[in-house]
Amino acid sequence: MRRILAVLLENEPGSLSRIVGLFSQRAFNIESLTVAPTEDQSLSRITIATRGDDKVLEQIVKQVNKLIDVIKITDLTERSHVERELLLLKVLAMNDKSRTEVKRITDIFRGSIVDIGKQVYTIELTGDAEKLNAFVNTLANETEIIESVRSGCVGIARGEKALRL
Repeated sequence: MRRILAVLLENEPGSLSRIVGLFSQRAFNIESLTVAPTEDQSLSRITIATRGDDKVLEQIVKQVNKLIDVIKITDLTERSHVERELLLLKVLAMNDKSRTEVKRITDIFRGSIVDIGKQVYTIELTGDAEKLNAFVNTLANETEIIESVRSGCVGIARGEKALRL
C-alpha cells in the first residue's frame, strides 16, 4: 500500500539522514522525499512517499517519532488529504504541427509552457502522480521527451487538522 508520511522536525544538520537511515535499516524504499523549512525557520517539514505493509510502516513511524529531532509525524494516507507533484519536462517541438500538439496537450492537462527555444519547449505541470504519468505518456506519443524532472510528492491534510507545534 502506498503511504505518505509528513514529518515535522528541527531544522538541524543530520536530521534528514537519521530519518532516511531508519528506512534503509529496514530495507524499505522511499519513492519520493521532499524537505523544506516551514514558516518557522527552525523547523523543517519532510514528506515521504513509500510503499509497504501496515505492520512494518507502523514500526518505522514509531521509530521515527522517537528520534530527538522529530517533533511530530503523521500518516496522511489515513485521512482526507491533498497531494501534488511538480513536473518540468523538455520536449522537442521542431515544426508547427508538433508545437501545436504540445500546446494543445499541455492546455488539456492545465500545464504551462515556461520556456520556448528554437526546437525545445519546457513545460511545467502540477498534480498527483497519476495525472503526471498520463501527461508524460500522452506527450511521448506525440513528440520526443528530452528531459524530465519531478519534485516528488508533497501533501497536506484537509480541513482543520495541521502538522505543527
